[in-house]
Amino acid sequence: MPLTATPLTDAKVRSLVPRERSYKVFDGHGLYLEVYPHGSKLWRIKYRFDGKDRRLSLGPYPEVGLKDARAEASKVRLKLRDGVDPATPKAGSTLQTSEPTFRDVAEDWAGRFLAQSEPATVKKKRLFLDKHILPTIGEMSIRKIDPPTILNLLMRPLEDRGQLETAHRLKFLCGQIFRYAIATGQADRDPTQDLRGAVPPPMVTHRATMVDPKKIGPLLRDLYNYDGHVVVQHALMLLPLVFVRPGELRHAEWGEIDWADRLWRIPAGKMKKVKFGLPHLVPLARQSIEILENLKRYTGGRKYLFPGQRGNDRPMSDMAVNAALRYLGYTGNEITGHGFRAMASTILNEKGYNRDWIERQLAHVERDNVRAAYNYAEYLPERRRMMQDWADYLESLRLTG
Repeated sequence: MPLTATPLTDAKVRSLVPRERSYKVFDGHGLYLEVYPHGSKLWRIKYRFDGKDRRLSLGPYPEVGLKDARAEASKVRLKLRDGVDPATPKAGSTLQTSEPTFRDVAEDWAGRFLAQSEPATVKKKRLFLDKHILPTIGEMSIRKIDPPTILNLLMRPLEDRGQLETAHRLKFLCGQIFRYAIATGQADRDPTQDLRGAVPPPMVTHRATMVDPKKIGPLLRDLYNYDGHVVVQHALMLLPLVFVRPGELRHAEWGEIDWADRLWRIPAGKMKKVKFGLPHLVPLARQSIEILENLKRYTGGRKYLFPGQRGNDRPMSDMAVNAALRYLGYTGNEITGHGFRAMASTILNEKGYNRDWIERQLAHVERDNVRAAYNYAEYLPERRRMMQDWADYLESLRLTG
């Protein structure tokens, strides 16, 4: 790159906005600011030493302003003039190791993978990164971060505040980034693997559901009589019959419906756990087909069965089902969109259906991943009968219960 460039100004730096991919703006003499897709900005300087191109992180903007970044860049050039590799900073300097920092890898990972996630997922993980992780370990060399660092700097403070679930979510997110670093040759191991059992697990909270037939009948009648948006109404009617995860329902596409075979083939990439690229099969009972045929009159020409109200190229909101349930007068302690899975699981088990059929239909993660690769269609004839029996049972409750 050229040694000179149009110098940056404070106003120019403040005005930089994120784009779909990260980009660099140069100040001159190797100093530049890298802007990441989700808004983070990081000062770096590129230089050559011992015949090799290298770069240093000078710190994030706005914590490190333009004036401070230039001052640190000057220190780098002075060391180079004296024949010293500036990779190892003096005490008190904001300069980082020439090895990639955790922030470097995290932003690269986010730009490649996080941008493909749902907006709600992106928002949540960016919050974890920007509030907890990057301010704490972002400027550390990713190769030098060890298990005690993650435990003591990230997890223990959350554990002390009783935020056990957040502590474990941060560990999982860090693990994703470390595994990406290993795959790209920027790290040798994932230190989060050594933290199993270091922090107590969060208390398991069961999804609110209903299992009393005397309550399920009125609930189903309310769902069918929902007077809100017709797309949400059909989602409410279909969800108890297929008992998939609400996120899987709202992302359903018309191209996934096999009318001839009466199956909904959900691609593996849409499932909570991807299983060797194989789809999850949802047998469609007569009642489900009737709902879909009616829904097709409204959204059949679009990509999604349940498109959002703000545009046909996106599915309906992840809050739509629960918001509708609240509108109908049901509290979060009574029933949630996810609770229909627990309803089906509980009642079908009580009725004596084979547990393996139920677990397969719920698409619960197989402990043996090799077995899972071959079993995605396991018990399909039995599951077809079970799903039709389940739909008939719900219909009887709705009409007479």
